[in-house]
Amino acid sequence: MPSPTISKSVNGKPGAGIVKQATVKEKTVKKTAVKKTIVKKTTGLRYWMLRVLEECDHVSTDFSADPVHDLRVSLRRCRSMADGLIAIDPDPDWKAMKKAGKRLFQRLGDLRDIQIMMEWIEKLFPAEASVAGASVVRASVARALLPATSPPDRSSGIIENPAAEPPTESFEDLTTEDLTTEEHNPPPGDPAAHALLEILTSREAEQKREARAALEEFDRKQWRQWSKSLPQRAAHIRPGSAVFKHLALERWTAARELHKHALRNRSKVAFHTLRIGIKRFRYIVENFLPAEHKAWSNDLKAVQDLLGEVHDLDVLWATALASQIFSTQSSSRQIFSSPVFSSPVFSGPSSQVSSSPALSGAELRETWHRRIVAERNQRIDSYYKKMVGANSLWNVWRVGLPQGKQIQALATQRMKLWAKALDPDFAHSERVARLALELYDGLTAKRLLGGAATNRTAPAAGTRVVPGTSPANGAGARSSLMMAALLHDVGKSQGKKGHHKASLELIKSHATPLGWNPQDMQRAATVARFHCGALPAPSHKALRDLLPDEQKTTIQLAAILRLANAFDSFHDGHIRQIEIENGQAGKGRFENGSRHSKSGARHPGRTNGFLRKPAVGLAKNEALIIAAEGYTPGSPTAQTIAAERHLLETVLRRPVMVRAVKSPIR
Repeated sequence: MPSPTISKSVNGKPGAGIVKQATVKEKTVKKTAVKKTIVKKTTGLRYWMLRVLEECDHVSTDFSADPVHDLRVSLRRCRSMADGLIAIDPDPDWKAMKKAGKRLFQRLGDLRDIQIMMEWIEKLFPAEASVAGASVVRASVARALLPATSPPDRSSGIIENPAAEPPTESFEDLTTEDLTTEEHNPPPGDPAAHALLEILTSREAEQKREARAALEEFDRKQWRQWSKSLPQRAAHIRPGSAVFKHLALERWTAARELHKHALRNRSKVAFHTLRIGIKRFRYIVENFLPAEHKAWSNDLKAVQDLLGEVHDLDVLWATALASQIFSTQSSSRQIFSSPVFSSPVFSGPSSQVSSSPALSGAELRETWHRRIVAERNQRIDSYYKKMVGANSLWNVWRVGLPQGKQIQALATQRMKLWAKALDPDFAHSERVARLALELYDGLTAKRLLGGAATNRTAPAAGTRVVPGTSPANGAGARSSLMMAALLHDVGKSQGKKGHHKASLELIKSHATPLGWNPQDMQRAATVARFHCGALPAPSHKALRDLLPDEQKTTIQLAAILRLANAFDSFHDGHIRQIEIENGQAGKGRFENGSRHSKSGARHPGRTNGFLRKPAVGLAKNEALIIAAEGYTPGSPTAQTIAAERHLLETVLRRPVMVRAVKSPIR
């Protein structure tokens, strides 16, 4: 019988309904296909913060190995990204999120270590692990059979766990097959593996209770709020930007140093620390550099897994030694010979331990050590093949990261982003930095700054230059002055009163970005401290521990910054440019020991055998004249400049005068 829909007509046209229905179905199929092709985002801060909440629900059921691992991975990724973004965004929520995640992460760590060790025992000693696993089932049943009011029988040799959760399955529900899970003809057993599994099983139950308490203390509501606010702050910087590449280079550099250290001493701690360093580098690449992650992800994961397994084997061996499982000839025989397991319920060939001769404690220890060392060396060799040599992965990754002078420029850009989040008027700080550098360059050209402040010459031949301290990497007074000028008002984030002191502490506590010198960073903090307030003196607590030359340089830079800040004291940008007007260098030139004037007249270039130097700088007691574009005499800005030029006059030991210029300074 034909279906009614087949003969349905539309607008009097038979069969038109079939075409219409087919078209509707086709559109539905297309929409469904489009929905299925939408791939859920698996990177980024918001994804991993929400993933933490999901894994909290998963792990709360039984705290099994996989959910615990997934939760720790999610927490670690969130904390690693926060650690990188703190260098750019000083919002206190980053630190609070890191602290909350760290508490839960650490309290899950012991449980995860136990579960990993149990997995390794099952991998290294599969037959023994199956026998010991069955003994755990029988031990649980035995505890269920004991009277609830009777104390545990410690003389039986059973490893008791009084605080363990009651079994979820009653004895009546267990069948004979459940109680006899071993094979009828088991291979020769390893009593050390049995004993260690029993110990770890007991510890696992205890650590699960600790993990449950930690999970209950974890503030999921606050974490959910952070999952909305913090990703928005992170979104201000585009993924794949040069700033994130600089951050990745910083992580790469730290991990490479750990790699060199591990190759030198080959200690367990060194390889474990190296694994953490590579992991931090991997997380920055994975979440902030999508193009690099696509190219490097497989290699990064492979290297991290190799070092992770090395650490797992080290922990397994250390735990086996600490548990003294090699001190007796057969620890598992003590467990299975207890009165509980000699009852008829556990009788039968499957409940008997193999009658093969047991190895001595020393022989068991040697067997374990040989097997663990073999597995460990195999992974170390694989790591060396990937990471040592001209074609190592270190060199592959380094090619895709910033090079040369770009490193210092990106470091400055990162610090500007950090300062912009704290400084309520960062445009003012940028203007002050420009004016301060103009003043510094002018004073340096006129040879008015002596000592370390102008010592930017190249090192002598044969002198060893420490990486990160050469002028090319940002060393020198000029770099310190630029940093201090850019960051001098970050303390206003904590209030205007005493903000210069707050700026000192904030800059000192900030990590030095790659490309900047730590000594320059500390000097910049001190210079920023004296951009206003009390005048710097060698006896001041911020200066008294410095060497005399360093004290002199710091005070000179503070004098320059103080005057530059006065030029923009009202934050209006009215004074656009400054230049030192007087003190021109000598107009002649020396050739072959003689001086030629513009007219070509020849003058002796030597006096009493010594080369005569050209006249450079100002005459003694001559006033320094600064031409300022946009300067108005008698204005409030002029009054501030008159007050703040005192420190520079003291440093230079000459008067300082400021005059207006009508035409733009070239």
